[in-house]
Amino acid sequence: MTMTDPIADMLTRIRNGIQVRKRFVDVPSSKIKSEIALVLKAEGFISDIEAQQGANGFPMLRLQLRYDQDDQPAIQEIKRISKPGCRVYSDCKTLPQVRRGLGVVILTTSKGVMSGAKAAEAGVGGEVLCTIF
Repeated sequence: MTMTDPIADMLTRIRNGIQVRKRFVDVPSSKIKSEIALVLKAEGFISDIEAQQGANGFPMLRLQLRYDQDDQPAIQEIKRISKPGCRVYSDCKTLPQVRRGLGVVILTTSKGVMSGAKAAEAGVGGEVLCTIF
């Protein structure tokens, strides 16, 4: 079965894992998914990333979800913005704000996948992949 939006699948696995209070989720690995996971780790939404071999022999990413001392998840909301049927692009001057600056926007640029703050600092825009709060 082919998947039309693997990034949305990754975000849904994270969202579902948080709802049932899992400590980690396994995601099929790809270059863009690992770059998104690195941004999530750098922004403090997940605690660790491990590359593993799946049961069927395909590479997997194990994302350690982060919770505080009251068992509240670090990710309250994770939303896919740009979809295969409707791409959303933004330049560095008009990057969307998430919850008045409390959240993070992740975008893919000509310099790689990065958070909105780093893209604005570098002066580049690109495709808005998702927002996280």
